[in-house]
Amino acid sequence: MRFRFCGDLDCPDWVLAEISTLAKISSVKLKLICAQVLKDLLGEGIDYEKILKLTSDAKFESGDVKATIAVLNFILSSAAKHNVDSESLSSELQQLGLPKEHATGLCRSYEEKQSALQDSLRGCSLRLNRLDSVSWRVDYTLSSSELRRVNEPVVHLKLNTQNVDKGALEPVVMMLSAEKFRVLLAELRQAHALLKTLD
Repeated sequence: MRFRFCGDLDCPDWVLAEISTLAKISSVKLKLICAQVLKDLLGEGIDYEKILKLTSDAKFESGDVKATIAVLNFILSSAAKHNVDSESLSSELQQLGLPKEHATGLCRSYEEKQSALQDSLRGCSLRLNRLDSVSWRVDYTLSSSELRRVNEPVVHLKLNTQNVDKGALEPVVMMLSAEKFRVLLAELRQAHALLKTLD
């Protein structure tokens, strides 16, 4: 069976196995744990002591607590990533065996933070270094000590990229044959044309 919150794929076995662990907690406590997991996903940190207190009634061992956090992290972030509405998520979680009250509480927490969670996930995904400058030179080798005639151009390309994490310029230097340079140029033109159609 395929689930939207799993990207229209089967639910991973480990998630399926941990649904029964979630059912051991009361729906109110599950909602409070969800709030902590959502805080963590939004970069605000997580209060493990609070989660340990909330799971103490269910006599969870440390492995169960970690599994609970991991499965909630997966469900919430995956649902946000695949833009699943809270109603559909609730329905899918119930199909997996989560009691209705638990699914409803979890989905209320998700619905309240869905757009903030999507913004946060968007901000930390696919972070690419920015191209700052390009310099190049062409060397044309007529002959060498090993070959009498070479007649081959070589392109020396230097790309200065701005590292998004460090904020520093990083040079990327490469040598290309004429053929490889033609391929690079053709692919850059295709990418540029594609970007123009998206604007």
